[in-house]
Amino acid sequence: MKKSLLLYALILSLVFNVYTYMYLSKEVTFEQDKYKKSTTKLKDSLKSMTNKWSDADYFSLEKNENAQNYFESAKSEKIRNFATLVPYVTGKLLDLNTNPKGNPYTGQEQLGTNKFIINKVKVLNHRWIIADYNDGEYWGEVLLKYFINDDESVSFEVNQSFIYQK
Repeated sequence: MKKSLLLYALILSLVFNVYTYMYLSKEVTFEQDKYKKSTTKLKDSLKSMTNKWSDADYFSLEKNENAQNYFESAKSEKIRNFATLVPYVTGKLLDLNTNPKGNPYTGQEQLGTNKFIINKVKVLNHRWIIADYNDGEYWGEVLLKYFINDDESVSFEVNQSFIYQK
């Protein structure tokens, strides 16, 4: 009886060990597959976002070598370096928001009690800017031309302005 009890215990421990080994080995392969799938998905997502970012940034002074060459051939080196030009031009345009009647380069007259101010600016190339503006009630976008004058000042010209309906 003692021998059969020992035999049963040995068989039972063997079955438990085989079951545990199979369970853990399958769990490891399952986790490895899950890890591979998630890293593949993340890499694809990262690649997709990088492509979208690149497409969205296609029209920018930082990516346009022809526009950069336009400023490199200019006479002055003060602000015509394209890396310092974008903040300079953006700052000059946003400084006009302090005008009591609103920013004159929104292309819109004041409609209510609030003035139109420019919120966001994107310098597209050596000549064009697109900007977003609002007065708290109405929203719009404007396409501007900009010029760097010989005295290093910036002049703007409204090309087209659009205001959205309420």
